[in-house]
Order: sequence, then C-alpha cells, then structure tokens
Amino acid sequence: MRSFVGRDILSLKDFERHEFFRCFEVAEMLEPYARDRRNGDLLKEKTLVTAFYQPSTRTRLATEAAMHRLGGHVTGFADAKMTRAGDFYQEGIKDTVKMLEYYGDVIAMRHFQQGAPAEAAKHASVPIINCGDGWGEHPTQVLTDLFTIWRERGRLDGLTWILIGDMRMRTMHSMSYALSKFDHKAYVISPDEMYFLPEFEKEVVDMGFRFERKEHIEQVIGEADVIYMEPVVQPDYTKAREEAREDKGTTPSNYQVTKKLLFEKAKPDAIVLHSLPRQDELLPDVDTTRHQRYWVEAYNGVLMRMSLLALVLGAVE
Repeated sequence: MRSFVGRDILSLKDFERHEFFRCFEVAEMLEPYARDRRNGDLLKEKTLVTAFYQPSTRTRLATEAAMHRLGGHVTGFADAKMTRAGDFYQEGIKDTVKMLEYYGDVIAMRHFQQGAPAEAAKHASVPIINCGDGWGEHPTQVLTDLFTIWRERGRLDGLTWILIGDMRMRTMHSMSYALSKFDHKAYVISPDEMYFLPEFEKEVVDMGFRFERKEHIEQVIGEADVIYMEPVVQPDYTKAREEAREDKGTTPSNYQVTKKLLFEKAKPDAIVLHSLPRQDELLPDVDTTRHQRYWVEAYNGVLMRMSLLALVLGAVE
C-alpha cells in the first residue's frame, strides 16, 4: 500500500480500492475523540493552515474540528478578501502557498478556480488537501459520503445508486471517480445544461463508471439503495462568492425528493445523502424519516478529516 505520509489529497481519480478502506479503518479507530467530545494529543505538535477562498460551513469547520480533536493547532483564513491573496494585489497561488507552508504542517484549501489546490501542491513543501476547487473535485466530502454508506450498508460493492442534480458539481465528479472502483449500478438524473461535460463523461466511462440516464426520479427510485443529491438551483462555482437573487428559481419535481415519494416508492432501507446546503430539492419533511443520512454525514465528516490529517501527517501509518 502506498504511504499516505506527506501525500497531497487532491483527487479520488487515482485512489485505489484498498486506500478507501484504509481511510475508513483509521476514521473508526479515531472515532472516540469525536464520539466522546474530547481532544487528544495525537497531533499536538502539528498545525493546520486553512486557506478558504470560497464560503464553507461543513468542510472548513469539520476540518478544523478534526485538527482540534487530535490536539493540533489551526490558523488560516475563511475569507480571502481579508487577505493580500484576495484584495487589490490578488496574490497568486504560488506566492501565497510559499508563505503558508511556513505557517503550518498541512494546508487545507478551497478555491473557486478548478485546479488551484493541484497548482498549490506543485509549490508547497507540505501536504495540500483539496476542500473543493470550483467545478473540479471535492475528495474529502465524497470520502465522507462513502464512509457513511459503508457504515450504514456494510459494503460499497453491489449497491444501486441514483445521482441526482447538477452533474457539473465537484462532488459528482469525485463520486464518479470513486464509483469506478466498485461494483455498482447507477442512474443519473440531471438537466441537459447541468450534465457531465463530454470529455469528463468519456473519462469516467473509460475508467469503469457505469450508469444509465433517466429523466425523472420516480422512474428508478424503487431500485435505489443510495440516493445521492445535489441542487439544480446553484451558484456559479467559478466565483469566490455569489449572492442569491430573488429570481433564482425553484426545483422541478423530477429532481426533487420528498417524504411522500420515499414512503410510496423507495425501498424501506434506501438512504438519502446530500452534501448540503440544500434548496427545495430536498424538503425538510425528509429530515425525520428513516431514509435521512445527511445529518449522520456531518458527524462522519469530522471522523474522515481526522483520518486524513492523521494519515498525511504520519501520526498513523
């Protein structure tokens, strides 16, 4: 097995099957810190630098909480506009990262430019963790998703998936790469204007991602073990920030999951995951059903980030 020590976590494209399960194993090993709400000392001599050029709730705070739970230290920024990297000077990735590498032992980066974390990794002497890059990838979120499913269903192979929403999303890209490593059946439900780019579709199909495209969730929800959602009412992820407009629109019913639909047509043990935040594609009446697992993901997100930090910083091998 390749060592994780000092390794950048940029994409799931090159993750091998056994590496997913190693991340899961370490997450479960470290779970007592999060479960018992206590901080240890595993990373007491290490510092995490967070460089977030886009808004984040779950990813940034889960990553910072993970570092605190393992006894490490955290510094960084959550708004690039408050730094020289985002003001008048618009400092480039190389120059910023060459400074940040001296302030900590690992850098967690979210950026509105696709490929920015990979560019940072070329210049940094410390590991870079991609926490979402424009329309690119979001490996830590999808590792959290897969960990949640593995714990809930006991396996990743042999499941039927629905991927519904905006296929341009970085989570959908990382999930497509990941599913190519497992035995799966998948349905994709997305508006034409939000469908995979042709070059990406060819790439993941060539890698082994197998799916059928459908128009309406009602056509296939009865087969699904996992319903994996993203909105179709979206901001522009190539921007640092985009404010909501009054005319931002609503979600058509064919991309919407409701309690009524789940109770009438879904398998009793089907689970719904959503990286959040949501619009009206996932109604609040699903929150209290047996199908909901997106709140479980919030907890598992801390476990997975603990796992990745411990692995790349060499606290576990």
